[in-house]
Amino acid sequence: MKGFWNQETVRFPLAVLAGVLWAMAFPLPGWAGLAWVAPALLFFGSMGLPPAGAFRFGYVAGLAHFIVLLRWMRHMPVSVGAPAAWISLSAYCALYPAVWLWLGCRFVGSRESAPTEEDELEVSRRGTAPGPWKASWWSWLDAASDYARRPWSRRAGLLVAAAMAWVALEWIRALVLTGFPWAPLGMSQWRQLPLIQLAAVTGVHGVSFLVCWAGLAIGGALLAMGFNPKSRWSWTAEARLPLAATLIVMGWGFWEVMSYRRLENAMPDSSVRLALVQPSVPQTLLWDPAENERTFAKILELSRQALELRPAVLVWPEGSFGLDGSNYGLMRTLLAEAKADWVFGSDDVAEDDGGRLLYNAAFLLRSDGSVMPPYRKRRLVAFGEYVPLAKWLPFLKWLTPIGDGFAAGDRPVPFRLGPDAVASPVICFEDVFPNGVRDHVAKDTDFILVLTNDGWFSESAAQWQHTAAAVFRSVENGVALVRVCNNGITGWWDARGTPRDVLGEPGGNVYAPGILMAQVPIGLPRAETPYRRHGDVFAAVCTALTAWRALRKPR
Repeated sequence: MKGFWNQETVRFPLAVLAGVLWAMAFPLPGWAGLAWVAPALLFFGSMGLPPAGAFRFGYVAGLAHFIVLLRWMRHMPVSVGAPAAWISLSAYCALYPAVWLWLGCRFVGSRESAPTEEDELEVSRRGTAPGPWKASWWSWLDAASDYARRPWSRRAGLLVAAAMAWVALEWIRALVLTGFPWAPLGMSQWRQLPLIQLAAVTGVHGVSFLVCWAGLAIGGALLAMGFNPKSRWSWTAEARLPLAATLIVMGWGFWEVMSYRRLENAMPDSSVRLALVQPSVPQTLLWDPAENERTFAKILELSRQALELRPAVLVWPEGSFGLDGSNYGLMRTLLAEAKADWVFGSDDVAEDDGGRLLYNAAFLLRSDGSVMPPYRKRRLVAFGEYVPLAKWLPFLKWLTPIGDGFAAGDRPVPFRLGPDAVASPVICFEDVFPNGVRDHVAKDTDFILVLTNDGWFSESAAQWQHTAAAVFRSVENGVALVRVCNNGITGWWDARGTPRDVLGEPGGNVYAPGILMAQVPIGLPRAETPYRRHGDVFAAVCTALTAWRALRKPR
Protein backbone atom coordinates (compact mmCIF):
# COMPACT_ATOMS: atom_id res chain seq x y z
CA MET A 1 0.00 0.00 0.00
CA LYS A 2 2.94 2.31 0.61
CA GLY A 3 3.58 2.52 -3.11
CA PHE A 4 -0.08 3.37 -3.74
CA TRP A 5 0.02 6.72 -1.95
CA ASN A 6 1.30 9.59 -4.02
CA GLN A 7 0.47 13.26 -4.55
CA GLU A 8 -2.69 12.30 -6.42
CA THR A 9 -4.08 9.31 -4.52
CA VAL A 10 -3.87 10.95 -1.09
CA ARG A 11 -6.80 13.09 -2.26
CA PHE A 12 -9.03 10.09 -2.97
CA PRO A 13 -10.65 10.18 0.51
CA LEU A 14 -11.75 13.74 -0.27
CA ALA A 15 -13.16 12.52 -3.59
CA VAL A 16 -15.13 9.79 -1.82
CA LEU A 17 -16.47 12.31 0.71
CA ALA A 18 -17.57 14.68 -2.06
CA GLY A 19 -19.31 11.83 -3.92
CA VAL A 20 -21.17 10.62 -0.83
CA LEU A 21 -22.30 14.15 0.12
CA TRP A 22 -23.51 14.64 -3.44
CA ALA A 23 -25.57 11.43 -3.22
CA MET A 24 -27.09 12.47 0.11
CA ALA A 25 -28.63 15.52 -1.58
CA PHE A 26 -31.12 13.16 -3.26
CA PRO A 27 -33.86 11.13 -1.64
CA LEU A 28 -33.26 9.37 0.61
CA PRO A 29 -32.30 11.27 2.84
CA GLY A 30 -32.70 14.22 0.45
CA TRP A 31 -30.55 16.86 2.14
CA ALA A 32 -30.93 19.27 -0.76
CA GLY A 33 -28.44 21.82 0.57
CA LEU A 34 -25.56 19.41 -0.09
CA ALA A 35 -26.18 19.78 -3.84
CA TRP A 36 -24.89 23.35 -3.55
CA VAL A 37 -21.71 22.13 -1.83
CA ALA A 38 -20.66 18.98 -3.70
CA PRO A 39 -19.67 20.52 -7.09
CA ALA A 40 -17.48 23.11 -5.37
CA LEU A 41 -15.84 20.43 -3.21
CA LEU A 42 -15.09 18.43 -6.37
CA PHE A 43 -13.89 21.37 -8.45
CA PHE A 44 -11.68 23.09 -5.89
CA GLY A 45 -10.59 19.84 -4.27
CA SER A 46 -8.98 18.73 -7.54
CA MET A 47 -6.96 21.92 -8.00
CA GLY A 48 -3.26 21.39 -8.57
CA LEU A 49 -3.73 18.00 -10.18
CA PRO A 50 -2.80 17.45 -13.83
CA PRO A 51 -5.72 16.75 -16.20
CA ALA A 52 -5.27 12.98 -15.96
CA GLY A 53 -5.12 13.20 -12.18
CA ALA A 54 -8.27 15.36 -12.10
CA PHE A 55 -10.01 12.76 -14.26
CA ARG A 56 -9.12 10.00 -11.79
CA PHE A 57 -10.17 12.19 -8.84
CA GLY A 58 -13.53 12.79 -10.53
CA TYR A 59 -13.94 9.11 -11.34
CA VAL A 60 -13.44 8.09 -7.72
CA ALA A 61 -15.94 10.74 -6.60
CA GLY A 62 -18.42 9.72 -9.28
CA LEU A 63 -18.12 6.04 -8.43
CA ALA A 64 -18.76 6.76 -4.74
CA HIS A 65 -21.70 8.96 -5.68
CA PHE A 66 -23.47 6.52 -7.96
CA ILE A 67 -22.83 3.49 -5.77
CA VAL A 68 -24.61 5.28 -2.92
CA LEU A 69 -27.28 6.91 -5.11
CA LEU A 70 -28.20 3.69 -6.94
CA ARG A 71 -27.98 1.39 -3.91
CA TRP A 72 -31.64 0.50 -4.40
CA MET A 73 -30.63 -1.61 -7.43
CA ARG A 74 -29.41 -4.26 -4.96
CA HIS A 75 -33.06 -5.10 -4.26
CA MET A 76 -33.85 -6.27 -7.78
CA PRO A 77 -35.06 -9.90 -7.58
CA VAL A 78 -32.32 -11.16 -9.90
CA SER A 79 -29.70 -12.98 -7.84
CA VAL A 80 -26.71 -12.52 -10.17
CA GLY A 81 -27.78 -9.60 -12.30
CA ALA A 82 -28.65 -7.10 -9.55
CA PRO A 83 -25.15 -6.56 -8.06
CA ALA A 84 -23.56 -6.69 -11.51
CA ALA A 85 -25.99 -4.12 -12.91
CA TRP A 86 -25.55 -1.85 -9.87
CA ILE A 87 -21.75 -1.78 -10.05
CA SER A 88 -21.59 -1.67 -13.85
CA LEU A 89 -24.02 1.23 -14.17
CA SER A 90 -22.24 3.13 -11.38
CA ALA A 91 -18.89 2.57 -13.08
CA TYR A 92 -20.26 3.88 -16.37
CA CYS A 93 -21.96 6.96 -14.88
CA ALA A 94 -18.79 7.84 -12.94
CA LEU A 95 -17.14 8.73 -16.24
CA TYR A 96 -19.20 11.94 -16.46
CA PRO A 97 -17.92 13.72 -13.31
CA ALA A 98 -14.45 12.49 -14.28
CA VAL A 99 -14.74 14.22 -17.66
CA TRP A 100 -16.13 17.32 -15.91
CA LEU A 101 -13.00 17.72 -13.77
CA TRP A 102 -10.79 17.00 -16.77
CA LEU A 103 -12.53 19.83 -18.61
CA GLY A 104 -12.16 22.01 -15.51
CA CYS A 105 -8.38 21.51 -15.70
CA ARG A 106 -8.41 22.63 -19.32
CA PHE A 107 -10.55 25.67 -18.50
CA VAL A 108 -8.33 26.69 -15.58
CA GLY A 109 -5.23 26.19 -17.69
CA SER A 110 -3.72 23.69 -15.27
CA ARG A 111 -0.22 22.58 -16.07
CA GLU A 112 1.08 19.06 -15.82
CA SER A 113 2.37 18.29 -12.34
CA ALA A 114 5.90 19.62 -11.90
CA PRO A 115 8.10 20.39 -8.90
CA THR A 116 7.41 23.82 -7.41
CA GLU A 117 10.10 26.07 -5.93
CA GLU A 118 9.01 24.93 -2.47
CA ASP A 119 9.45 21.30 -3.54
CA GLU A 120 12.96 21.99 -4.81
CA LEU A 121 13.95 23.89 -1.65
CA GLU A 122 12.64 21.06 0.52
CA VAL A 123 14.54 18.49 -1.51
CA SER A 124 17.80 20.48 -1.30
CA ARG A 125 17.40 21.02 2.46
CA ARG A 126 16.50 17.45 3.39
CA GLY A 127 18.02 15.59 0.48
CA THR A 128 14.71 13.77 -0.10
CA ALA A 129 11.48 14.49 -1.94
CA PRO A 130 8.52 15.67 0.20
CA GLY A 131 6.00 13.03 1.24
CA PRO A 132 2.77 12.57 -0.74
CA TRP A 133 0.61 14.50 1.73
CA LYS A 134 2.91 17.50 1.81
CA ALA A 135 3.48 17.44 -1.96
CA SER A 136 -0.26 17.31 -2.59
CA TRP A 137 -0.88 20.13 -0.13
CA TRP A 138 1.79 22.30 -1.74
CA SER A 139 0.45 21.70 -5.24
CA TRP A 140 -3.08 22.58 -4.07
CA LEU A 141 -1.88 25.77 -2.34
CA ASP A 142 0.01 26.82 -5.45
CA ALA A 143 -3.00 26.28 -7.73
CA ALA A 144 -5.50 27.83 -5.30
CA SER A 145 -3.31 30.89 -4.80
CA ASP A 146 -2.95 31.30 -8.56
CA TYR A 147 -6.74 31.04 -8.96
CA ALA A 148 -7.48 33.53 -6.16
CA ARG A 149 -5.16 36.19 -7.58
CA ARG A 150 -6.73 36.18 -11.03
CA PRO A 151 -9.04 39.09 -11.94
CA TRP A 152 -12.54 38.42 -10.65
CA SER A 153 -13.97 38.64 -14.17
CA ARG A 154 -11.76 35.74 -15.31
CA ARG A 155 -12.73 33.68 -12.27
CA ALA A 156 -16.41 34.40 -12.84
CA GLY A 157 -16.17 33.39 -16.50
CA LEU A 158 -14.38 30.19 -15.54
CA LEU A 159 -17.13 29.19 -13.10
CA VAL A 160 -19.89 29.90 -15.64
CA ALA A 161 -18.04 27.65 -18.09
CA ALA A 162 -17.73 24.93 -15.44
CA ALA A 163 -21.46 25.08 -14.68
CA MET A 164 -22.28 24.86 -18.40
CA ALA A 165 -19.99 21.84 -18.69
CA TRP A 166 -21.87 20.18 -15.82
CA VAL A 167 -25.15 20.67 -17.68
CA ALA A 168 -23.64 19.46 -20.95
CA LEU A 169 -22.49 16.19 -19.39
CA GLU A 170 -25.84 15.64 -17.65
CA TRP A 171 -27.59 16.08 -20.97
CA ILE A 172 -25.19 13.80 -22.82
CA ARG A 173 -25.75 11.10 -20.17
CA ALA A 174 -29.47 11.42 -20.90
CA LEU A 175 -28.85 10.67 -24.59
CA VAL A 176 -25.98 8.18 -24.90
CA LEU A 177 -26.71 4.41 -25.02
CA THR A 178 -30.51 4.98 -24.96
CA GLY A 179 -30.02 7.48 -22.12
CA PHE A 180 -29.92 7.38 -18.33
CA PRO A 181 -31.05 10.82 -17.09
CA TRP A 182 -31.38 9.66 -13.48
CA ALA A 183 -30.83 12.27 -10.76
CA PRO A 184 -29.51 15.39 -12.50
CA LEU A 185 -28.22 17.86 -9.92
CA GLY A 186 -31.30 20.10 -10.16
CA MET A 187 -33.59 17.19 -9.29
CA SER A 188 -32.32 17.34 -5.71
CA GLN A 189 -34.25 20.62 -5.30
CA TRP A 190 -37.64 19.06 -6.09
CA ARG A 191 -39.21 20.32 -2.86
CA GLN A 192 -37.93 23.91 -3.33
CA LEU A 193 -40.99 25.05 -5.26
CA PRO A 194 -40.02 28.67 -6.07
CA LEU A 195 -36.60 27.57 -7.33
CA ILE A 196 -37.78 24.75 -9.58
CA GLN A 197 -40.16 27.00 -11.52
CA LEU A 198 -37.08 27.77 -13.61
CA ALA A 199 -37.63 24.34 -15.19
CA ALA A 200 -40.65 25.74 -17.04
CA VAL A 201 -38.16 27.79 -19.07
CA THR A 202 -34.97 25.72 -19.21
CA GLY A 203 -36.00 22.24 -18.07
CA VAL A 204 -34.44 20.59 -15.06
CA HIS A 205 -30.98 21.30 -16.50
CA GLY A 206 -31.45 25.02 -15.86
CA VAL A 207 -31.90 24.27 -12.16
CA SER A 208 -28.75 22.13 -12.29
CA PHE A 209 -26.87 25.05 -13.83
CA LEU A 210 -28.03 27.53 -11.19
CA VAL A 211 -27.22 25.22 -8.27
CA CYS A 212 -23.78 24.32 -9.68
CA TRP A 213 -22.93 27.92 -10.62
CA ALA A 214 -23.97 29.41 -7.28
CA GLY A 215 -22.19 26.68 -5.32
CA LEU A 216 -18.98 27.13 -7.31
CA ALA A 217 -19.18 30.91 -6.94
CA ILE A 218 -19.52 30.74 -3.17
CA GLY A 219 -16.64 28.26 -2.96
CA GLY A 220 -14.51 30.44 -5.23
CA ALA A 221 -15.33 33.55 -3.22
CA LEU A 222 -14.27 31.86 0.02
CA LEU A 223 -11.06 30.77 -1.65
CA ALA A 224 -10.36 34.29 -2.92
CA MET A 225 -11.13 35.73 0.50
CA GLY A 226 -8.63 33.37 2.12
CA PHE A 227 -5.79 34.08 -0.29
CA ASN A 228 -6.51 37.72 -1.11
CA PRO A 229 -8.48 39.16 1.85
CA LYS A 230 -7.59 42.79 1.15
CA SER A 231 -9.45 42.83 -2.17
CA ARG A 232 -13.01 42.74 -0.80
CA TRP A 233 -14.60 43.84 -4.06
CA SER A 234 -12.84 41.08 -5.94
CA TRP A 235 -14.05 38.15 -3.86
CA THR A 236 -17.56 39.48 -3.23
CA ALA A 237 -18.05 40.36 -6.90
CA GLU A 238 -17.47 36.75 -7.86
CA ALA A 239 -20.55 35.59 -5.94
CA ARG A 240 -22.85 38.57 -6.51
CA LEU A 241 -24.19 37.66 -9.94
CA PRO A 242 -25.14 34.00 -9.23
CA LEU A 243 -26.65 34.90 -5.86
CA ALA A 244 -28.63 37.73 -7.45
CA ALA A 245 -29.80 35.35 -10.18
CA THR A 246 -30.88 32.82 -7.54
CA LEU A 247 -32.87 35.46 -5.64
CA ILE A 248 -34.56 36.67 -8.83
CA VAL A 249 -35.51 33.11 -9.79
CA MET A 250 -36.85 32.45 -6.28
CA GLY A 251 -38.93 35.64 -6.30
CA TRP A 252 -40.38 34.94 -9.73
CA GLY A 253 -41.00 31.30 -8.80
CA PHE A 254 -42.88 32.27 -5.64
CA TRP A 255 -45.11 34.54 -7.74
CA GLU A 256 -45.79 31.70 -10.20
CA VAL A 257 -46.75 29.27 -7.44
CA MET A 258 -49.12 31.73 -5.76
CA SER A 259 -50.66 32.84 -9.07
CA TYR A 260 -51.51 29.24 -9.95
CA ARG A 261 -53.19 28.70 -6.58
CA ARG A 262 -55.31 31.83 -7.10
CA LEU A 263 -56.30 30.57 -10.55
CA GLU A 264 -57.29 27.16 -9.19
CA ASN A 265 -59.32 28.72 -6.37
CA ALA A 266 -61.21 30.80 -8.92
CA MET A 267 -62.45 27.61 -10.67
CA PRO A 268 -63.28 25.19 -7.83
CA ASP A 269 -65.82 23.11 -9.78
CA SER A 270 -63.56 22.19 -12.71
CA SER A 271 -62.10 18.84 -11.66
CA VAL A 272 -62.22 15.09 -12.20
CA ARG A 273 -62.44 12.55 -9.36
CA LEU A 274 -59.87 9.74 -9.65
CA ALA A 275 -59.51 6.63 -7.50
CA LEU A 276 -55.83 5.63 -7.45
CA VAL A 277 -55.16 2.04 -6.39
CA GLN A 278 -51.82 0.97 -4.89
CA PRO A 279 -51.82 -2.83 -4.31
CA SER A 280 -48.18 -3.16 -3.11
CA VAL A 281 -47.51 -6.61 -4.56
CA PRO A 282 -43.87 -7.86 -4.46
CA GLN A 283 -42.33 -8.27 -7.89
CA THR A 284 -41.58 -11.96 -7.30
CA LEU A 285 -45.31 -12.63 -6.85
CA LEU A 286 -46.18 -10.73 -10.03
CA TRP A 287 -43.93 -13.17 -11.91
CA ASP A 288 -45.43 -16.27 -10.29
CA PRO A 289 -48.47 -17.65 -12.19
CA ALA A 290 -49.48 -19.62 -9.09
CA GLU A 291 -50.06 -16.30 -7.28
CA ASN A 292 -52.30 -14.76 -9.95
CA GLU A 293 -55.59 -15.38 -8.15
CA ARG A 294 -54.33 -14.06 -4.82
CA THR A 295 -52.82 -11.03 -6.53
CA PHE A 296 -56.05 -10.27 -8.37
CA ALA A 297 -58.11 -10.78 -5.23
CA LYS A 298 -56.00 -8.16 -3.45
CA ILE A 299 -56.41 -5.49 -6.12
CA LEU A 300 -60.06 -6.40 -6.63
CA GLU A 301 -60.84 -5.75 -2.96
CA LEU A 302 -59.12 -2.37 -3.12
CA SER A 303 -61.01 -1.56 -6.33
CA ARG A 304 -64.37 -2.42 -4.74
CA GLN A 305 -63.60 -0.07 -1.87
CA ALA A 306 -62.60 2.67 -4.31
CA LEU A 307 -65.73 2.30 -6.46
CA GLU A 308 -67.94 2.68 -3.40
CA LEU A 309 -66.60 6.25 -3.19
CA ARG A 310 -68.07 6.99 -6.66
CA PRO A 311 -65.02 8.11 -8.66
CA ALA A 312 -65.23 9.11 -12.31
CA VAL A 313 -62.13 7.01 -13.08
CA LEU A 314 -60.54 3.99 -11.42
CA VAL A 315 -56.78 3.83 -12.06
CA TRP A 316 -54.50 0.82 -11.58
CA PRO A 317 -50.68 0.96 -11.73
CA GLU A 318 -48.40 -0.68 -14.28
CA GLY A 319 -48.71 -4.49 -14.32
CA SER A 320 -51.44 -7.05 -15.03
CA PHE A 321 -51.97 -8.15 -11.36
CA GLY A 322 -53.45 -11.50 -12.29
CA LEU A 323 -55.88 -10.02 -14.78
CA ASP A 324 -57.13 -12.71 -17.18
CA GLY A 325 -60.22 -13.12 -19.36
CA SER A 326 -62.69 -14.04 -16.60
CA ASN A 327 -61.32 -11.43 -14.17
CA TYR A 328 -61.52 -8.82 -16.90
CA GLY A 329 -65.20 -9.63 -17.36
CA LEU A 330 -65.78 -9.22 -13.63
CA MET A 331 -64.14 -5.80 -13.67
CA ARG A 332 -66.25 -4.69 -16.64
CA THR A 333 -69.39 -5.56 -14.70
CA LEU A 334 -68.26 -3.67 -11.60
CA LEU A 335 -67.31 -0.59 -13.59
CA ALA A 336 -70.57 -0.58 -15.55
CA GLU A 337 -72.49 -0.62 -12.27
CA ALA A 338 -70.36 2.19 -10.85
CA LYS A 339 -70.45 4.16 -14.14
CA ALA A 340 -66.70 4.73 -13.94
CA ASP A 341 -63.91 4.63 -16.50
CA TRP A 342 -60.98 2.29 -15.88
CA VAL A 343 -57.31 2.87 -16.70
CA PHE A 344 -55.05 -0.13 -16.21
CA GLY A 345 -51.76 -1.61 -17.39
CA SER A 346 -51.27 -4.93 -19.09
CA ASP A 347 -49.44 -6.66 -21.92
CA ASP A 348 -50.69 -6.00 -25.44
CA VAL A 349 -50.10 -8.39 -28.34
CA ALA A 350 -50.01 -7.43 -32.00
CA GLU A 351 -49.02 -9.13 -35.23
CA ASP A 352 -46.99 -7.64 -38.05
CA ASP A 353 -44.91 -8.90 -40.95
CA GLY A 354 -42.12 -9.81 -38.57
CA GLY A 355 -44.37 -11.97 -36.39
CA ARG A 356 -45.85 -11.57 -32.93
CA LEU A 357 -45.02 -8.40 -30.96
CA LEU A 358 -45.54 -7.89 -27.22
CA TYR A 359 -46.02 -4.41 -25.76
CA ASN A 360 -46.14 -2.96 -22.26
CA ALA A 361 -49.34 -0.97 -22.56
CA ALA A 362 -51.90 1.20 -20.78
CA PHE A 363 -55.59 0.70 -21.57
CA LEU A 364 -58.74 2.77 -21.13
CA LEU A 365 -62.11 1.07 -20.70
CA ARG A 366 -64.92 3.65 -20.79
CA SER A 367 -67.91 3.39 -18.50
CA ASP A 368 -70.12 2.62 -21.53
CA GLY A 369 -68.04 -0.52 -22.22
CA SER A 370 -66.05 0.86 -25.16
CA VAL A 371 -62.29 0.26 -25.27
CA MET A 372 -60.05 3.07 -26.49
CA PRO A 373 -56.80 2.50 -28.44
CA PRO A 374 -54.05 1.57 -25.95
CA TYR A 375 -50.93 3.53 -25.25
CA ARG A 376 -47.85 1.37 -25.83
CA LYS A 377 -44.73 2.23 -23.89
CA ARG A 378 -42.22 3.95 -26.14
CA ARG A 379 -39.03 4.01 -24.05
CA LEU A 380 -38.15 0.62 -22.63
CA VAL A 381 -35.77 -0.25 -19.80
CA ALA A 382 -32.63 -2.05 -20.94
CA PHE A 383 -32.40 -5.56 -19.39
CA GLY A 384 -35.72 -4.93 -17.65
CA GLU A 385 -38.00 -4.84 -20.71
CA TYR A 386 -35.67 -5.62 -23.57
CA VAL A 387 -32.18 -7.03 -24.02
CA PRO A 388 -29.81 -4.85 -26.07
CA LEU A 389 -27.97 -6.71 -28.87
CA ALA A 390 -30.07 -9.83 -28.20
CA LYS A 391 -30.35 -10.45 -31.96
CA TRP A 392 -26.58 -10.89 -32.21
CA LEU A 393 -25.86 -12.10 -28.65
CA PRO A 394 -28.85 -14.30 -27.75
CA PHE A 395 -27.15 -15.71 -24.63
CA LEU A 396 -27.77 -12.33 -22.93
CA LYS A 397 -31.42 -13.36 -22.54
CA TRP A 398 -30.34 -15.98 -20.02
CA LEU A 399 -29.06 -13.26 -17.68
CA THR A 400 -32.47 -11.58 -17.29
CA PRO A 401 -35.98 -12.77 -16.35
CA ILE A 402 -37.69 -11.12 -19.32
CA GLY A 403 -37.05 -13.57 -22.17
CA ASP A 404 -37.62 -11.94 -25.54
CA GLY A 405 -38.86 -8.74 -23.91
CA PHE A 406 -41.17 -6.06 -25.29
CA ALA A 407 -41.38 -4.04 -28.48
CA ALA A 408 -41.50 -0.23 -28.28
CA GLY A 409 -44.57 1.82 -29.12
CA ASP A 410 -44.34 4.54 -31.74
CA ARG A 411 -46.57 7.44 -30.59
CA PRO A 412 -48.31 9.13 -27.65
CA VAL A 413 -52.02 8.34 -27.15
CA PRO A 414 -54.20 10.74 -25.11
CA PHE A 415 -56.91 9.31 -22.84
CA ARG A 416 -60.23 11.14 -22.51
CA LEU A 417 -61.48 10.41 -19.01
CA GLY A 418 -64.94 11.05 -17.61
CA PRO A 419 -66.91 13.75 -19.37
CA ASP A 420 -64.14 16.32 -19.94
CA ALA A 421 -60.66 15.37 -18.69
CA VAL A 422 -57.72 14.71 -21.02
CA ALA A 423 -54.79 12.71 -19.63
CA SER A 424 -51.44 11.99 -21.26
CA PRO A 425 -50.39 8.49 -20.11
CA VAL A 426 -46.75 7.49 -19.70
CA ILE A 427 -45.44 4.26 -18.22
CA CYS A 428 -42.79 3.92 -15.50
CA PHE A 429 -39.22 4.88 -16.56
CA GLU A 430 -40.54 7.19 -19.30
CA ASP A 431 -41.24 9.95 -16.78
CA VAL A 432 -37.53 10.56 -16.12
CA PHE A 433 -36.99 11.71 -19.73
CA PRO A 434 -37.88 15.43 -20.00
CA ASN A 435 -38.02 15.65 -23.77
CA GLY A 436 -39.93 12.37 -24.06
CA VAL A 437 -42.74 13.47 -21.73
CA ARG A 438 -42.86 16.81 -23.52
CA ASP A 439 -43.99 14.94 -26.66
CA HIS A 440 -47.02 13.60 -24.76
CA VAL A 441 -48.39 16.97 -23.63
CA ALA A 442 -50.80 18.66 -26.03
CA LYS A 443 -52.69 21.94 -25.77
CA ASP A 444 -55.74 20.22 -24.29
CA THR A 445 -53.85 17.99 -21.83
CA ASP A 446 -55.08 18.41 -18.25
CA PHE A 447 -52.56 16.17 -16.53
CA ILE A 448 -49.79 13.64 -17.08
CA LEU A 449 -50.87 10.19 -15.90
CA VAL A 450 -47.99 7.92 -14.85
CA LEU A 451 -48.58 4.20 -14.33
CA THR A 452 -45.53 2.66 -12.70
CA ASN A 453 -44.26 -0.34 -10.79
CA ASP A 454 -41.31 0.28 -8.50
CA GLY A 455 -41.96 -3.02 -6.72
CA TRP A 456 -38.72 -4.22 -8.32
CA PHE A 457 -36.81 -2.32 -5.64
CA SER A 458 -38.60 -3.31 -2.41
CA GLU A 459 -39.12 -0.35 -0.02
CA SER A 460 -36.14 1.81 -0.93
CA ALA A 461 -34.99 5.22 -2.13
CA ALA A 462 -35.90 4.29 -5.73
CA GLN A 463 -39.54 5.28 -5.27
CA TRP A 464 -38.60 8.72 -3.95
CA GLN A 465 -35.92 9.42 -6.55
CA HIS A 466 -38.32 8.35 -9.30
CA THR A 467 -41.02 10.63 -7.93
CA ALA A 468 -38.65 13.60 -7.65
CA ALA A 469 -37.79 13.21 -11.34
CA ALA A 470 -41.44 12.98 -12.36
CA VAL A 471 -42.43 16.16 -10.50
CA PHE A 472 -40.20 18.18 -12.83
CA ARG A 473 -42.25 16.98 -15.80
CA SER A 474 -45.30 18.80 -14.41
CA VAL A 475 -43.36 22.06 -13.96
CA GLU A 476 -41.66 21.82 -17.35
CA ASN A 477 -44.97 21.37 -19.17
CA GLY A 478 -47.27 23.43 -16.95
CA VAL A 479 -49.75 20.61 -16.26
CA ALA A 480 -50.60 18.52 -13.22
CA LEU A 481 -49.04 15.12 -12.56
CA VAL A 482 -50.85 12.02 -11.32
CA ARG A 483 -48.78 8.95 -10.35
CA VAL A 484 -50.25 5.51 -9.65
CA CYS A 485 -47.69 3.04 -8.32
CA ASN A 486 -47.57 -0.56 -7.22
CA ASN A 487 -45.80 0.23 -3.94
CA GLY A 488 -45.25 4.01 -3.70
CA ILE A 489 -45.21 6.91 -4.36
CA THR A 490 -48.91 7.27 -5.37
CA GLY A 491 -50.33 10.80 -5.42
CA TRP A 492 -50.78 13.94 -7.46
CA TRP A 493 -48.93 17.23 -7.88
CA ASP A 494 -50.27 20.43 -9.40
CA ALA A 495 -48.85 22.23 -12.43
CA ARG A 496 -46.25 24.01 -10.28
CA GLY A 497 -44.96 20.84 -8.64
CA THR A 498 -46.81 21.32 -5.35
CA PRO A 499 -47.66 17.98 -3.69
CA ARG A 500 -51.43 18.01 -3.24
CA ASP A 501 -52.09 14.52 -1.89
CA VAL A 502 -49.79 11.52 -1.45
CA LEU A 503 -50.97 8.11 -0.25
CA GLY A 504 -49.50 7.37 3.17
CA GLU A 505 -48.48 10.96 3.95
CA PRO A 506 -48.24 12.53 6.41
CA GLY A 507 -47.33 10.06 9.08
CA GLY A 508 -48.16 6.82 7.27
CA ASN A 509 -46.41 4.23 5.15
CA VAL A 510 -46.11 5.34 1.52
CA TYR A 511 -45.20 1.78 0.47
CA ALA A 512 -48.31 0.13 1.93
CA PRO A 513 -51.41 -0.94 -0.04
CA GLY A 514 -54.31 1.51 -0.18
CA ILE A 515 -56.45 3.81 -2.27
CA LEU A 516 -56.25 7.57 -2.78
CA MET A 517 -59.15 9.72 -3.97
CA ALA A 518 -57.71 12.59 -6.01
CA GLN A 519 -59.78 15.60 -7.09
CA VAL A 520 -57.64 16.88 -9.97
CA PRO A 521 -58.42 20.26 -11.63
CA ILE A 522 -59.19 20.22 -15.34
CA GLY A 523 -59.88 22.85 -17.96
CA LEU A 524 -57.74 25.52 -16.32
CA PRO A 525 -56.52 28.20 -18.72
CA ARG A 526 -52.77 27.92 -19.25
CA ALA A 527 -50.06 29.27 -21.50
CA GLU A 528 -47.60 26.92 -23.15
CA THR A 529 -44.33 26.94 -21.21
CA PRO A 530 -41.11 27.89 -22.99
CA TYR A 531 -39.75 24.42 -22.27
CA ARG A 532 -42.82 22.74 -23.74
CA ARG A 533 -42.41 24.89 -26.85
CA HIS A 534 -38.64 24.64 -27.37
CA GLY A 535 -37.42 21.62 -25.40
CA ASP A 536 -33.79 21.24 -24.32
CA VAL A 537 -32.46 24.36 -26.05
CA PHE A 538 -30.71 25.52 -22.88
CA ALA A 539 -28.90 22.19 -22.44
CA ALA A 540 -27.97 22.11 -26.13
CA VAL A 541 -26.49 25.63 -25.96
CA CYS A 542 -24.48 24.68 -22.85
CA THR A 543 -23.19 21.61 -24.70
CA ALA A 544 -22.18 23.58 -27.79
CA LEU A 545 -20.37 26.25 -25.76
CA THR A 546 -18.63 23.61 -23.67
CA ALA A 547 -17.43 21.80 -26.79
CA TRP A 548 -16.19 25.09 -28.29
CA ARG A 549 -14.25 25.98 -25.16
CA ALA A 550 -12.85 22.45 -24.73
CA LEU A 551 -11.48 22.49 -28.27
CA ARG A 552 -9.63 25.75 -27.71
CA LYS A 553 -5.95 25.53 -26.84
CA PRO A 554 -5.58 25.63 -23.04
CA ARG A 555 -3.90 28.74 -21.69
